[in-house]
Amino acid sequence: MPLLDVQNLNLSIHGVEILRDVNLSVERGQVVAIVGESGSGKSMTSGAVIRLLPEGADVTGSIWLNDQEIGSMSEKEMCTVRASDIGMVFQEPMSALNPVETIGAQVMEAINFSEPGLSRGEVRQRAELALTRVGLPVERFPLTTYPHKLSGGQRQRVVIAIAISQKPALLIADEPTTALDVTTQAKILNLLKKLVDQDNMGLLLISHDLAVVAEVADHIIIMKDGRIIEQGGGKGFFDNLQHEYSKALFAAARKQREEKFIKDGEDTILEVKKLRKDYQIGRKKMLRAVNDVSFSIRKGENIGLVGESGCGKSTLSRCILGLEDFQGGEIYIAEKKFNGEKRLRRHISVVFQDPYGSFNPRHTVGRLVSEPFYLLDDQPRPDQAREQVCEMLVRVGLTEADIDKYPHEFSGGQRQRIAIARALITNPDVILLDEATSALDVLIRDQILKLLSRLSRELDISYLFISHDLTTVKNITDRILVMKDGTIVEEGRTIDIFARPTHPYTKSLLDASPDINKVIAAETVDRTRENPNENIF
Repeated sequence: MPLLDVQNLNLSIHGVEILRDVNLSVERGQVVAIVGESGSGKSMTSGAVIRLLPEGADVTGSIWLNDQEIGSMSEKEMCTVRASDIGMVFQEPMSALNPVETIGAQVMEAINFSEPGLSRGEVRQRAELALTRVGLPVERFPLTTYPHKLSGGQRQRVVIAIAISQKPALLIADEPTTALDVTTQAKILNLLKKLVDQDNMGLLLISHDLAVVAEVADHIIIMKDGRIIEQGGGKGFFDNLQHEYSKALFAAARKQREEKFIKDGEDTILEVKKLRKDYQIGRKKMLRAVNDVSFSIRKGENIGLVGESGCGKSTLSRCILGLEDFQGGEIYIAEKKFNGEKRLRRHISVVFQDPYGSFNPRHTVGRLVSEPFYLLDDQPRPDQAREQVCEMLVRVGLTEADIDKYPHEFSGGQRQRIAIARALITNPDVILLDEATSALDVLIRDQILKLLSRLSRELDISYLFISHDLTTVKNITDRILVMKDGTIVEEGRTIDIFARPTHPYTKSLLDASPDINKVIAAETVDRTRENPNENIF
C-alpha cells in the first residue's frame, strides 16, 4: 500500500464544491507534484490530507497514511499524526512563524512536541542541525534570532527547518521555494530530494512553477477547478499532454518574450547616486548592506534588480521608498531630491513580497486599494474612489464584488493581485515590485505581466523589478542590475546579460535558475541516445 493514498476525495465549503473525485497516491521515496493556477484546488487538497480546513468544510472519501485511515480520525488523533508523521511547509513564512518567538524556540517547540522524551540539550542540538541543513548555520543565525531580522527567503528556510525537524514520513510543501532566490531555491530542492532518498520519505509538492516541478517531481498531477485533469511522469510527459489547460500551463512556462530594447530619448524619472546603507550589528561592528549603488530609470523603462537573499536588494528598495535612513548618496524622483516627502510619494508605489503581511486584516479590499488616494492633492469623492477601485480590481483579474471582502477570503495569488491594484491606483511614475509575482501560478503571472507591460506603454509607468526569478526578470525588463553583497557587480541590457554574462556571480545565478527548456533539452538528448535514428523534430 502506498505511504499516502487518497481515494475519491470530495470537498465542499458551505455547500460550494471545491474538490471532486480526487485520487492520488505518494510512495515512499517519491516526489509527487500538484500543479495548477490559483483556485484550482491544489492547496485545498493538501489541506484535506493534513486536515487543516476552513469552517464549514464537508469532506467525503478516504485518506490513508501509513496503512491508517486518517480521514475519519478525531482532532486529537490528528494532532498526534501531524506531530510525528506529517510535516508541513506553508506558502507564506511570516504568517506561519510567531513574530514574538525566536527561530530557535519555534524549531525546538516542534521537536519537543514530536519527541517529548528528549533532553533540552538534545533538542537544542537537533534544532541547530535542522537550521544548518536549510542554510542557516548557528554561527551566522543564532537560535536567539527573531523572524523580523531575517529576509523573506531566510524566514521560509526557518519554516522548512521546523517541518524537517520532526523527521516526518510525509512532507507536504505548499510552494516551499516561492520566496527564495534561485541559488537558495536549488539548494532547498536538493535538500528535500536528499531527505526523500535518505529517509525514505514521501513528498507532496504543491506548486504553480512547472520549471521547478519538471526538475524534481517523479509524478505530476495537473488540477483545474477542483479536479485532476491530467497526470503522469517520466520522460516525455510534457511532450504528450492531452488537455488544453495542461498545454496552456506548459506554454506559459516555456514562453519567452521578444527581445526588448531601452527606450531612447525618454526622461529619467528615478535616479540613485552612490547610495550607502550601514547596519550596526555589534557595539563596534558595522555591516554595509548597500555599497555605493548608482543607477537610473527612464520613463517607461523596466529595470530588473536580481540577487540572492541577503544581497541588499530589499534594503535598497526600502531606502528608495524612504522607509530607511541611509548614510550616504542621493535619490531623485522626477528630478527632485527625495527623502520620503509626501509631495513626491505619489510618484512611486510599491508591491511588497508578502501581500498578507502588507495588509491590515481588518480592512476591506476597497479600503486597502483606495488607501493611496491620500497622497493626491485632488482626492476623489467616496463614490468616485469606489468606482476607480472596482475598475482596478477588474483590470488585475478580480471582480467588483471583491471590493467588500477581507484579505483572508483570498488565496495568496489573489492577495498579490490586490496589492498590485493598490500600487496602480494613483497612476504613479514608478512602481517598485518586490517579488511581485512570486506567489502567482504561471498562467496568472503571465496575465499580470501582460497587464503591467501594457500599462507601462499606455501610461508611461516604469518598473523596478526586485526578484530572484531570472525568468520573470528576463521576460519583462529592458535592463538588469545584478547585486551581490550590497554592490552592483554587473549591469546591462537584459538580452546581453542572458546571452553573455561576464561576472562569475551572474553566471552562477543563470546556472541555478530552473528552466523548463533545460528539462526539455535534457529529455531530447536522452531520447536521442536511446533512439539515435529517431527524428525528434
